[in-house]
Amino acid sequence: MASAAELKLLEKSLGLSKGNKYSAQGERQIPVLQTNNGPSLTGLTTIATHLVKQANKEYLLGSTAEEKAIVHQWLEYRVTRVDGHSNKEDIHTLLKDLNSYLEDKVYLTGNNFTLADILLYYGLHRFILLSSSQSALLVHQAQSLNASITIPQGLYWRYPSLYFPSCVGS
Repeated sequence: MASAAELKLLEKSLGLSKGNKYSAQGERQIPVLQTNNGPSLTGLTTIATHLVKQANKEYLLGSTAEEKAIVHQWLEYRVTRVDGHSNKEDIHTLLKDLNSYLEDKVYLTGNNFTLADILLYYGLHRFILLSSSQSALLVHQAQSLNASITIPQGLYWRYPSLYFPSCVGS
């Protein structure tokens, strides 16, 4: 249940107190959050958005209407394109496309760090560990983000070789 682990890391990075209870439903193990004040919430992006709002860090959802739409677009991309892929050819294509998109951007929405950057990073993390040829495609993604931004687990986008040594020189 990787999504529950990601949500727990997100909680920690947002400064939320622990205690949320997560489960998974269905064959695809869709995360479910049982809330204290209402119905359960289902889905990675729904729950992540809820946590951001709960932490009063709505700037992570975008500051303009256009940026909010782009954040939403990348959250959908994470769930529809990144999750569930294990075929090497699909992963290779996905990483190449993403690398091209980020060529002239600092973050996914342009100049602002958002929830989309966090969740896409979490989703891509497992691909970084696959092989050196695939991790080479992430070089631009890693360099495009400011090294001063610490993301959960203390990993930095800018210098993946420092944090993923198994990917370098293999």
